[in-house]
Amino acid sequence: MTDTLAFDGLAVPIQALRLLAIDFPHLPAPDIDLTRIYPERLTLCFHDGLGVFEAWREALGVPPEAVTHTVQSGGSTHVLRASTVYAGTTLHLRGYADVEPDGGAA
Repeated sequence: MTDTLAFDGLAVPIQALRLLAIDFPHLPAPDIDLTRIYPERLTLCFHDGLGVFEAWREALGVPPEAVTHTVQSGGSTHVLRASTVYAGTTLHLRGYADVEPDGGAA
């Protein structure tokens, strides 16, 4: 029999999510990834352009130099990634945007 994580094992990232909603209600809503596989982690994903990622990054005080940029899907999608600690949990930010024909983000 395997060890099963009890629901309260997710309390820290759930509390962080609650605080994010209280502290930043004006920011665009993200897609949220919370998993029992990594119970110390909360991931916010943004698919509405890189400006939404940047708004969250700035609000959380993540320095620009902490952001990594890659391209995926055969060069058709920009991906920005950053991580920080927020309210006792590791918070990952992920931003996605289409690569425009001229090389910019949509």
